[in-house]
Amino acid sequence: MTSTVSSYRASGAERHAKATLVAAVLGFFVITLDATIVNVALPSIRDALGGGITGLQWVVDGYTLMFAALLLSAGALSDRIGARKAFAAGLAVFVVASLACALAPSLPVLVAARVAQGVGAAITMPTSMALVRHAYPDPGPRARAVGVWAMGGALAAAAGPVLGGVLSLVSWRMIFFINLPVGIITLLLLSRAPHSPTRPAPFDWIGQITGILAMGGLTFGAIEAGEAGFTSPKVIISLLMAVAALAAFLTAQARLAHPMVPMSLFRSRTVVIATGIGFAFMVGFYGLPFVFSLDFQQQHGLSALGAGIAFLPMMVLSACLTPFSSRITERTGPRVPVVTGLVLMAGGAIALALVPASFPVWASALLLIPVGLAGPLVMPPTTAVLLEHVPAEQTGTASGVFNTSRQIGGALAVAVFGALISTPAGFQQGLRISLVLAAAVGLAAAVAATRMAAAHRTP
Repeated sequence: MTSTVSSYRASGAERHAKATLVAAVLGFFVITLDATIVNVALPSIRDALGGGITGLQWVVDGYTLMFAALLLSAGALSDRIGARKAFAAGLAVFVVASLACALAPSLPVLVAARVAQGVGAAITMPTSMALVRHAYPDPGPRARAVGVWAMGGALAAAAGPVLGGVLSLVSWRMIFFINLPVGIITLLLLSRAPHSPTRPAPFDWIGQITGILAMGGLTFGAIEAGEAGFTSPKVIISLLMAVAALAAFLTAQARLAHPMVPMSLFRSRTVVIATGIGFAFMVGFYGLPFVFSLDFQQQHGLSALGAGIAFLPMMVLSACLTPFSSRITERTGPRVPVVTGLVLMAGGAIALALVPASFPVWASALLLIPVGLAGPLVMPPTTAVLLEHVPAEQTGTASGVFNTSRQIGGALAVAVFGALISTPAGFQQGLRISLVLAAAVGLAAAVAATRMAAAHRTP
């Protein structure tokens, strides 16, 4: 009788764990999807709501900026109220904001709703990982569950452009409406998840406010410079505000008893290099799809669906390589795949910068493949090395810093590249300069990666 009861409890716990995992994967999937699905719909959004390149940049960066700015604080919120409650709150904000995006009557309203989406996404992402950790306390099952969770993000990145193109055939608003049923299903599954543990976690208000001001000022200045020029008073003021806020942020983090980002974390060369790699990777992986979504549709006359299909080889091959990333790293160590991935990304960007404007879309799609392959080669081993070289009590903070650097890289890429293609020099000239910048950043990160700490190599 006792064994029957134990078996029933075990099977019940397993069902709850699986429901929790599915909820975490769906949550991670939908917030990752929203970072990539919008790119191919940008021309349709402009046709419906007006606005130039600057407005489209804010549609993308409104989401990414708040995602980056609140990631670090989301960990403290998760600890304070529990991962389950925090995940539910973040996803609820995301779903409501998605509805506001879908119904937006004007571009400013859409941008504001995208900012709210970014708030929800910032809370959802780290708490989804925390849910998985709590549901699978044993290392073996937890490692497999984390692998499934990571695949959810990879599939979302791969599906985003094509799904965005398909939904845009009906209306660009559908790319936001689709979040509603997914979000509701996720919340229903979450009701079966066990309650998460809580612990007191101080909140660094000074760090959070100055961090938002620094990132917001820098992004605003870079975006507006494309239309108004770098000598514009509003651009100069925003950039000066960013510098002042950054100085205040660094001062606060060095002096506060419970800083959001302990400066001691950056005494490790590996942490600094890994953070830089995350930033550099997203400059190419996020910035290039943004400019080529516009290039394929504005310069080559493709539909949103056609542009999405053009990204399909890049995204699908990236997703297919992802399951093999850990095996490659085990055999070669982390440096080889990371350096190889960054060089591939830089090589693809350089090749695209050298081709003429009349280059066919299918050939450009092939040259984007190395950019996609960089994802599974660079990100998993860099993440593993980062977490391997920080104290156990700082793994959450280190992960938050790493993911924040990635989001900042993506936001700045959209801001700077969008500004470049908006200058009087013309779209194609701006596109080429953007590609050269992406290549330079990728090569600099590849050189830095050669000095990344070595890891144990499996024979």
